[in-house]
Amino acid sequence: MSRTLKLAAVIGAITSLPMAPSVAAAENLKVVASFSIIADFAKNVGGDRVDIVTLVGPNGDAHVYEPKPADAATVGSADVVLVNGLQFEGFLQRLVEASATKAPIVELSKGGEVLRNSEEEGHHDQEKAAEGGGGHAAAEEGHEEGHHHHGEYDPHAWQSVHNAELYVKNIADAFCAADAAGCDTYRANAESYGQQLDALEAEIKAAVAEIPEDKRTIITSHDAFGYFEHEYGIKFLAPEGVSTESEASASDVAALIKQIRQDKASAIFVENVTNPRLIEQIASETGLKVGGELYSDALSDKDGSAATYLEMMRHNITTIKGAILGS
Repeated sequence: MSRTLKLAAVIGAITSLPMAPSVAAAENLKVVASFSIIADFAKNVGGDRVDIVTLVGPNGDAHVYEPKPADAATVGSADVVLVNGLQFEGFLQRLVEASATKAPIVELSKGGEVLRNSEEEGHHDQEKAAEGGGGHAAAEEGHEEGHHHHGEYDPHAWQSVHNAELYVKNIADAFCAADAAGCDTYRANAESYGQQLDALEAEIKAAVAEIPEDKRTIITSHDAFGYFEHEYGIKFLAPEGVSTESEASASDVAALIKQIRQDKASAIFVENVTNPRLIEQIASETGLKVGGELYSDALSDKDGSAATYLEMMRHNITTIKGAILGS
């Protein structure tokens, strides 16, 4: 079904549904989280006072998600809708319009330290590298075939724990605005969770400090770790841009392999939201062994090793450190 037809189906479904009843003061807040990481933040702040529905669940890819008619109904009856912003949820505007929701749409990255999208710069760096092997014209041709634009800013701000603390504050503010009676609880929960985030930040920095500086270049599937690189000093190279929707061209991959060899990358990883085939190909051509799976844009399911944000960040740095140091 085309995107236009899917949207029509969503609109048709929402207009055929009965109006949601008004929320009684004693009821829990009805919260919609756009993806699993935000839902985990919301659970830690809201506790037993909120009921949360997650649109893009564990191991799901919000970059390419297509909303279902039920999603429009869920958003339409929500009290608060929590999203990342920075154009991460490409489906969001169409879904909100289809739902006709009256709930506030809260962009949790607002006020955070936001990085510019390095996709353009990264691709041009790879093109320069490709000139040595295949010529600039070939690189430019491949670039135009496979390249898409995904906004001015890198949307993966949660990969910085410092920014995650801001997400939590913004959630507490949103819950207090929607449920003043529960505000003290939300503030207390946010403060308690903030202390866990502070401890997490210290753990990550300590782990990175044990990795020799000349071994801190690694490979992942797409540019989802720019904030991690900025905060903690691990350099990430990737064949795909900040969105998994952008497919790497043959010249992009050739340039990346050249850069991997020049930078003497230490390890290569697959991601839980991307197809591992391209990473396995790059690993084969560079002689690097796949060091494990990193969680970038989504948590694991409840039985996995990254079922919460705290677990996800600990899993990622432990996996990175283990692959580089051989432990």
